[in-house]
Amino acid sequence: MDLSDAIVEQRSVADRRIFSWRTIYYGFMRSRRHNLRRGQEQEVRFLDWHHPWLFFLAVGTMLMSCADAFMTLQLLDRGMVEANPIMASMIGQGATAFAVSKMVMTGTSILTLVFLAKARFMNRMRIGALLTVVFSLYACLVCYEFVHLIRDM
Repeated sequence: MDLSDAIVEQRSVADRRIFSWRTIYYGFMRSRRHNLRRGQEQEVRFLDWHHPWLFFLAVGTMLMSCADAFMTLQLLDRGMVEANPIMASMIGQGATAFAVSKMVMTGTSILTLVFLAKARFMNRMRIGALLTVVFSLYACLVCYEFVHLIRDM
């Protein structure tokens, strides 16, 4: 028995990497890589841990997207017109297709922005800050729609 056989035998023992709720908790609360390993690293950074503010922005943006979809359908019933041509074509397919496509596009975009949160857009602005801009724009849009719903009552 040579050294490589001994290594194979040791690795064939039960796998310790079992996925459970403890894994999620430990990965979320106690992840180790919060910053870069070296200060001079300039490439896109993928870390274990994201700031809780990004979680707030991601969940808040998704909730506002849901509210936007609901209020858009309500406003369309009251005679307003959808300004976004992509969403207008989806509304033509039906309310379910509209809502599903809106949630899929918003969710995919948010996941991408959170995943790339530490990267820089055009070497100037962190992508995490771009998520803050998206959140703010959605908040303005939801307020605009809410004002029109209240006024039409």
